[in-house]
Amino acid sequence: MAIETVDPHDGWMSNSRLPDGAVAGTLRLLEPVFRNCLAIALFLLLWELAPRVGLINRTFLPPFSEIIVKGVEYAWSGQLLPQILVSVGRAAGGFSLGVVTAVPLGILLGWYRPLEAYLNPLLQLLRQTNPVSLFPAFILFFGIGYFTNVAIIYWVVVWPILLGTTSGVRYVDPLLVKYARSVGLSDWQLLLKVVLPSSVPSIITGMRLAVTYSFLMLVVSEMVGASSGLGYMIVNAQYLLSIHLLYVGVIVLALLGIASNWLLVGLERRLTSWKQDINP
Repeated sequence: MAIETVDPHDGWMSNSRLPDGAVAGTLRLLEPVFRNCLAIALFLLLWELAPRVGLINRTFLPPFSEIIVKGVEYAWSGQLLPQILVSVGRAAGGFSLGVVTAVPLGILLGWYRPLEAYLNPLLQLLRQTNPVSLFPAFILFFGIGYFTNVAIIYWVVVWPILLGTTSGVRYVDPLLVKYARSVGLSDWQLLLKVVLPSSVPSIITGMRLAVTYSFLMLVVSEMVGASSGLGYMIVNAQYLLSIHLLYVGVIVLALLGIASNWLLVGLERRLTSWKQDINP
């Protein structure tokens, strides 16, 4: 009686191996992740080692791992989340008001050139006004609290959104406009079906700049005119010499900014899915 032998490379074991094409595809997908994370990993490694080996005084810059531990402890105690929610609420309030007012006004300015010619000198004058210098005036109008923080954030976010929207509407590809008019689209249809979709990348770019400015001014406003929020937490940690907590606030603000930027990039991709990518 013949005894059959089983090749360990046959059967289900051979099927468990990924095809070379799948491995190559996976590596191609992971390559940009590794490339984007490499610089961050090296920076965090330097942050961790520099205080430990004495290159930097750990009193002023503790190791990154210690800051993370302090952040986890602070979050676990239930004190971090309320500060985050307060700051996000203020930033979102100012940013939303900026979008609601700047996008329609930018469309009008980009579409109606005479209106832009009349309003542009005034808008340029207001845009060049330093927002920090206006902070005392906002306190006089709104008092110290939520509305002052929202107002100063609105002031800094409205201008990049307005400029991005105006530029996007004004500099639509002339060939698209000529083709739309040749097929008989009215001005209103041209605006809705051609101009606004083509303006989305410029509008989103203005919004991304506005998000950066909103968190920058958020910290300033909470340091001066608030009794809660991440900016208040940072300046209070400075006064109490709680350096770990100070850096926790800085890291959380950075993460919030990154998350907001990712959301806007995702929104842009969704709204411009009709565009073809010219890159190979």
